[in-house]
Amino acid sequence: MTAATTGAAAAAVRWPAEWERHDATWIAWPHHEPDWPGKFGPIPWVYAEIARVLAAHEPVHILVHDDATEAEARHGLAMHEVPEGRVHLHRCPTDRVWLRDSGPTGVHRVDGSVEWRHWGFNAWAKYDNHAADARIGGFVAAHTGIPVTQPERHDGRGRVVLEGGGIETDGRGTMLVTEEWLLSDVQVRNPGFTRADYERLFAEQLGITKTIWLGEGCVGDDTHGHVDDIARFVAPGVVVLAHEPDPADENHARSADNVRRLQGATDATGAPLRTILLPYPRPVVMDGTRLPASYANFYIANGVVIVPTFNDANDRIALHTLAECFPDRQVVGIHAVDLVWGLGTLHCLTQQQPAAAAS
Repeated sequence: MTAATTGAAAAAVRWPAEWERHDATWIAWPHHEPDWPGKFGPIPWVYAEIARVLAAHEPVHILVHDDATEAEARHGLAMHEVPEGRVHLHRCPTDRVWLRDSGPTGVHRVDGSVEWRHWGFNAWAKYDNHAADARIGGFVAAHTGIPVTQPERHDGRGRVVLEGGGIETDGRGTMLVTEEWLLSDVQVRNPGFTRADYERLFAEQLGITKTIWLGEGCVGDDTHGHVDDIARFVAPGVVVLAHEPDPADENHARSADNVRRLQGATDATGAPLRTILLPYPRPVVMDGTRLPASYANFYIANGVVIVPTFNDANDRIALHTLAECFPDRQVVGIHAVDLVWGLGTLHCLTQQQPAAAAS
């Protein structure tokens, strides 16, 4: 846990918190069956339900891969009675649907206008077919007319590779990341980058002045420890942390270590953090594989928070905990047992377009 580089570069932009006003949410309609082997059938219906809930609160922009995908999206949206004026379909080839990682990150300039950060994307160093996803940031920037920056490494070795699921902010200069994601032996994004290199990058590109390094992500997460499955800001100075109390569960030691790391931690203003524990559901296992089922993968939109649920007794506890964190928003559970077979849920598949802020 260290303070990031400060200075004029950090002051030039501000990465807003997810609960700040959005102009829209971006998602991509599912079409790649191998991401949900043997269980693709219900996935478009889950997406239609997500779009229905979000569209009641903000515009939803949906990337569709081809003619067949567009037709399926229109059918699903119509069946869920999603108002046509609240969703906007855009023809844009995609490899997968995880726009939190392949899409751009919106920041505020000093004058309050929005600028995109279009990170390099290598499909978590897992898949060869990611060329279409790597172009999504450019497509979104072109469609929105919002300026875009493609951050480069300081050592001249090309673009910085990052995913939005690995970074979390309070909107006031504090960031949560995991060492597993960026600093462990499985680090596959920016070889040679050190903790100091990342903190300099976060300061310059996102306006971060305090980086809090957690340890490992949750069991089953194939992204090498994205923070959005374990720890999320719900207000300035307040973090919800996924915690497993059962010592026999693999998530226990990981979450206990992250509790310790947050104890006594301070944000960018020097104020202490408050940690609220969020349960895990019982392990979700398919075909012998434990999946990254976590209530922490919720998404905050204008007036609503959508939360993955897993037909588990802890669904009620998680929804109640988050409802107390967001008294001014609806909290809506979305069935995610089928969705998580694709190794991601609600935060993974959404990307917010921040509204401009007052300068």
